[in-house]
Amino acid sequence: MAITVFTNAVLIDCTGADPVEGAAVVVEDERIKDVLPNGKVGPQPGRVTTLDLKGKTLMPGLTDAHVHICAVTENITDQHRFYPPSYIAARAMKRAEECLMQGFTTVRDAGGADYGFRMALEEGHFVGPRLLVSGRYISQTGGHGDKRRRSEWTDPVDCCVGMIGFIADGPDEVRRAARENIRRDVDQIKIMASGGAMSPSDELDTTQFTVAEMRAAVEEAQAVGKYVLSHAYSDTAVRKAIEAGVRSIEHGNLIREPAAKAIKDADAFLVPTMVTYEAIYREGKKYGIGDHQVAKIDMARQQSVQGLTYAYKAGCKIGSGSDLLGDMAAQRAVEFELKAQVMKPMEVLLSATKVNAELFRMTEKIGSVEPGKYADLLVVEGDPLKNLRVFQKTDNLKMIMKGGHVVKQTL
Repeated sequence: MAITVFTNAVLIDCTGADPVEGAAVVVEDERIKDVLPNGKVGPQPGRVTTLDLKGKTLMPGLTDAHVHICAVTENITDQHRFYPPSYIAARAMKRAEECLMQGFTTVRDAGGADYGFRMALEEGHFVGPRLLVSGRYISQTGGHGDKRRRSEWTDPVDCCVGMIGFIADGPDEVRRAARENIRRDVDQIKIMASGGAMSPSDELDTTQFTVAEMRAAVEEAQAVGKYVLSHAYSDTAVRKAIEAGVRSIEHGNLIREPAAKAIKDADAFLVPTMVTYEAIYREGKKYGIGDHQVAKIDMARQQSVQGLTYAYKAGCKIGSGSDLLGDMAAQRAVEFELKAQVMKPMEVLLSATKVNAELFRMTEKIGSVEPGKYADLLVVEGDPLKNLRVFQKTDNLKMIMKGGHVVKQTL
């Protein structure tokens, strides 16, 4: 039995409570044993390590609801054309490690990673966060997940590892694709309900899949206690996805009041991914991302704050994601600063902790500093509630603990 005691902390527990100065937290093995707002720690059995945080911030590990660890390079449209599966798999593990070293202790892969990546991390073969996998996303022909260029008269890509999906048309094909993903032990299922920025042959503000097609995926997910997340930008696409029973809307940049109300009324979640548009708009061309794709990115970028504002005013449950590609993943924490254009700093932190934990159906395990939960903890230099940029410099993360295991310490 290993005991770690954190003392003299400014505790942001991410339950929604105000910060507490001079708090103590006791960790036993992989779990939080005790949270002591008064800082008074009684005698502890076994080997005890005591860390005086000297007024630094102690908070739960961050979470990211929209990562792609298999987006190992920036131009994901062509990634499978240039690199073998072995190369992509190896670099994906490095991308996972980068997530953890940025303070993200649990992440949801929104398409690309299969259960083998999750197993490799769970078994400790590589360093990385707790990983929830979606396997292959499901797209219609010519949809956001169809990697073929307009000039290519070939069958859909059906190979490889990484950013490759199932192309399915009609409820029966979607159902089969969903069942195949479930057979491969996904944590949730990803579908494409609208056009996308990085796809070569569609437009951002279009709708994709019928309600009946999406409902087939939802029915299969619900049958085994899982749920569906859906890529969707436009107001119409979001409302159709919600009508089909989708639980998690990804992006939502182009929504207006009707879609925001639909998300709220369905008790669903919105996961904005504002940072990826800023990053690709600025840097996309140097990575070989085409003009058509960058133009679509700019369309999403210009409306991201407006879309988030509609959702915020409607009272939607707003999670936190990044959707960054390749080396741009270094900018993951910039998402918080962008959300703060609409949300309060504490709300931004909760979106990346408590709200995401609810979305992941892991409320009893992660998302806040409370007894019984995994000891996923960050020690931060500075006050995130006064300056959300503290997360953008990894030197400010003085300790990262995942499940009671210290993966970084510079105290």
